[in-house]
Amino acid sequence: MSTTLSHAHDQHGHGSHGTGHGHDSHGHHDPNLAHHFDSMGQQFDSAKLGIWLFLATEVLFFGGLFAAYCILRMRHPDVFSYASHYLDTIMGGINTCVLIVSSLTMALAVRYAQTDNRRGLIACLVLTFMGAIGFLVIKYFEYSHKIHENLVWGTSFYVPPHDAEGDAERAALKTAPAAATTLTVKDPAPFAVPELAAKPPVDASAVKSASRGPTGIARADGTPAPAAAAEPAPAAAELAHPSTHLEDPAMPPNTHLFFAIYYAMTGLHGIHVLAGMAILAWLTWRAVRGDFSSKNFTAVDTGGLYWHIVDLIWIFLFPLFYLIH
Repeated sequence: MSTTLSHAHDQHGHGSHGTGHGHDSHGHHDPNLAHHFDSMGQQFDSAKLGIWLFLATEVLFFGGLFAAYCILRMRHPDVFSYASHYLDTIMGGINTCVLIVSSLTMALAVRYAQTDNRRGLIACLVLTFMGAIGFLVIKYFEYSHKIHENLVWGTSFYVPPHDAEGDAERAALKTAPAAATTLTVKDPAPFAVPELAAKPPVDASAVKSASRGPTGIARADGTPAPAAAAEPAPAAAELAHPSTHLEDPAMPPNTHLFFAIYYAMTGLHGIHVLAGMAILAWLTWRAVRGDFSSKNFTAVDTGGLYWHIVDLIWIFLFPLFYLIH
């Protein structure tokens, strides 16, 4: 009996020593293995599960915006059909091709990491990073052109920049102390001339690019007042801000809603591209150090999954905004 207990104790002690020796071997022989994992395979599977859960939250996040898009498009189909003509399909198509190619280079980077091809890994990571830069540069030119043409979100869509400046000046004059101007008409009771700065809300499609004042007021004897003087030629500042879309009689009401959801979805996607660029820069730095190999490519694989979901979201955004007309 005592011999049996002694033998069991010796086995338990040996097992404890063996377990401790195994952890020491993890620490000495594989520095890429975290202490809370038993093997590289377990660490890889946990990382893959974690990135897929994260990507699921990203899909849910963008899913709310896609739902908002569907609701707005069903309620205002004429708005989306009209406003989509102001998007540059060629530039959007080029951006789509850039992201598809970058997704290919990212997949090749994962493959090169798995096959111990360090040069190929670094080259593909750099090409993917350059693709992200190209996408954002093209998007910058798209945004700057639309903002120059006053294709913006909100009610300022209906007020060209030169009219907005004039409204600010009139508002400043309104706040200055001045005596109320009175005119005499058939009714002997004087009245104050209404201020032109206050603009009542009107249907968006009826708003024009320049405000117009009242044409004339009848005199006391009943004869009409002289017609208003012809409006002076637009200044150079006005010509620098074209507002052709405000002159279009076919513009439906609430056209600004299209650009609101457009900037929200494409802008959020652009933020994710910036985050992907940070991940790519970090992966490239580690690849240059020689951290990745066929036994340790988890970071490259999970980073590639993130970049693929960014590309996939744009694959949906492109036809939903650029190809609906």
